[in-house]
Amino acid sequence: MRYSPLITDLYELTMLAGYLDQGMHERPAVFDLFFRHNPFRGGYAVFAGLDTALSYLEGLSFSGEELGYLESLNIFKPTFLSYLSDFRFNGSITAPAEGTVVFGGEPLLTVEGGLAEAQFVETALLNIINFQTLTATKAARIKLAAGDATVLEFGLRRAQGPDGGLSNARAAYIGGVRSTSNVLAGMRYGIPVRGTHAHSWIMAFPDELTAFRCYAKEFPDSCILLIDTYDTLQSGLPNALTVARELKEQGHDLVGVRIDSGDLAYLSRKVRAAFDEAGFPQVKIVASNELDENVIESMRREGSRIDIYGVGTRLATCAGEGGGALGGVYKLVLIDGEPKLKLTSDVAKATLPDRKKVLRAVAPDGSFILDLIALQDEEIHPGTVVFDPANPVQHVRIPENARLIDVRRKVMEDGKRCLSTPDLGSCADLAAEQLQRLPDGCLRLVNPHIYKVSISSGVNTLRLQLMTRIQSKYRS
Repeated sequence: MRYSPLITDLYELTMLAGYLDQGMHERPAVFDLFFRHNPFRGGYAVFAGLDTALSYLEGLSFSGEELGYLESLNIFKPTFLSYLSDFRFNGSITAPAEGTVVFGGEPLLTVEGGLAEAQFVETALLNIINFQTLTATKAARIKLAAGDATVLEFGLRRAQGPDGGLSNARAAYIGGVRSTSNVLAGMRYGIPVRGTHAHSWIMAFPDELTAFRCYAKEFPDSCILLIDTYDTLQSGLPNALTVARELKEQGHDLVGVRIDSGDLAYLSRKVRAAFDEAGFPQVKIVASNELDENVIESMRREGSRIDIYGVGTRLATCAGEGGGALGGVYKLVLIDGEPKLKLTSDVAKATLPDRKKVLRAVAPDGSFILDLIALQDEEIHPGTVVFDPANPVQHVRIPENARLIDVRRKVMEDGKRCLSTPDLGSCADLAAEQLQRLPDGCLRLVNPHIYKVSISSGVNTLRLQLMTRIQSKYRS
């Protein structure tokens, strides 16, 4: 799939034109892509979107039609348009594996290359990584809330356009929601597709029982009946039981029933009891209707008997407190070998300069202790003192018994992938495994434990030096 280079903000092009005119376009530069705060006021995020981002970078080029449109804007010189005709991304990318658990303040992607190419890709990379990481995180929260139950993604009709629906299904799979109603996502990404029928199917027939029987006849081995069109307990349930008996006589089994309205926890208990009593314990109960992690957790506390949660709108739109957007940013950290710093009055929002690595301290039992952002060539070992980036006066030591692992690796060199692309199942397995290694409390939906992300002495010292230099130059 080709991603047009015009999926960008205009200012990326005007800066690119300016860099070319000023002879700055080939200056070696390094940018970091990161977010400052964990989404949904949660304790973590699940990194996603890397494969999509690398596909965009590998295919980056301007077509004749796209160049013609830019020429029609009458703001760019012919020399710039000629330059764009041969424009490619030839830089390098360092990133975590998709499915890695990540945290606010940590560099996710580090982009290195000429200033022009590294700057231009900002908007597209933010668009891809922000949305897919946010969605994967939302999906992980929903799946964790659902426990052993299955979660089905079916938010295509509420997603932000067709591409948003595809990205949502892909990222949700990484986060742990391993089936979708989106047929194109099933074809493109190999995600299992699932579905039932709508209320309109029931209403199109003379009565509910006839509708159920016709659907069961069409799909005798994959039949799930929607039982809340008229009255869940007085009509839908007894009619579904009738069809279950008829299917059994024909050598088939009713797979399940779906409830899409009302008190889902209460109704699921009544429906479960009825099917169990009738000798159909295998029939699954599917629930839908504006579900998210908080609703699911609440229903489980009430003793619901739901086997499958169909989650649509609130997953596809990443709705919820602290949701809606990840807030990732893209900042210059090095140019011509000189570290760069964006400074604000809030020390916590000052960027971290220079090339960096992200190390994770792992306990002997495999659990995660803390993450550390250090200079690329800085020597770090267990026992090293590390600092709070928001308040450097506070510091701790990496435990002596910890093992340090590099969270990221180089995934693109000279504009080409340098590692094989893992399948989505491997990414989802990685996310599930890493979530279970977080400290106690990090997975709580409300007021989670805050996982510690520290900076090294080298990063802390360099940042303070640059702050002092900038303040002396620009502030009286």
